[in-house]
Amino acid sequence: QVQLVESGGGLVQAGGSLRLSCAASGRIFSHYVMGWFRQAPGKEREFVTAIKWNGANTFYADSVKGRFTISRDSAKNTVYLQMNSLKPEDTAVYFCAASSRMTVTIQTHDYAYWGQGTQVTVSS
Repeated sequence: QVQLVESGGGLVQAGGSLRLSCAASGRIFSHYVMGWFRQAPGKEREFVTAIKWNGANTFYADSVKGRFTISRDSAKNTVYLQMNSLKPEDTAVYFCAASSRMTVTIQTHDYAYWGQGTQVTVSS
């Protein structure tokens, strides 16, 4: 079993930055994939970025490429999402998720473990 707890959300002006954290506990194996997803009101949950727990193989949605960076600190069992140049359309609840798949995946159904989410609001 894996438990995930997100933090770091908040209100920021367009062009600003935020760093989200996802603290993981439980049985996490090096091949696990850690992902960030987001869900805006009235929209489906969408993939943002993912990384292998061993630090290899990152992947980003086109909408955030060049602005967001995923990283992890294995010593702290934490995954981070650095978000720069934020836009109002980035406003959403952001979720951390873990998958036991061997390769990075963007499909929500491949992720068995989810955090409770953290709200990010970007004002124009």
